[in-house]
Amino acid sequence: MKRFCVIDGQGGGIGALIIKKLKDRFEESIEIIALGTNAIATSQMLKAGANRGATGENPVVRTVGEIDLILGPVAITWPNAMMGEVTRSMAEAIVSSPARKILIPLHQEKILIIGASREPLPHLVDFVINECVQEVLNNV
Repeated sequence: MKRFCVIDGQGGGIGALIIKKLKDRFEESIEIIALGTNAIATSQMLKAGANRGATGENPVVRTVGEIDLILGPVAITWPNAMMGEVTRSMAEAIVSSPARKILIPLHQEKILIIGASREPLPHLVDFVINECVQEVLNNV
């Protein structure tokens, strides 16, 4: 069974939307681990249907090396992003993880990613789900 990790912070809305759509598409054929940079984000992702969840730096650092796919906003790879919720250790662990990363290029943090789509968030999440389907199909 594939193990997906969804990482989000602040209110957890992006992570919750990703998890809801993953559950709609894959049902129980994948395991989804919700990692929040704060308790509210973790709670929202668990309510959306994650199998398990944890909060904070240590769970992120310990878990990202043991899963198949990391999903979330691109800011999870930036130290001090999300109003300081993403620590340097979190960002380093995520980027160094051998897991494939599928990240949503939201335009925040006063950083503009040239060439990134300006699609609305629901469309970007649909792109993420399509990539997840390809990932699962390519590794069956």
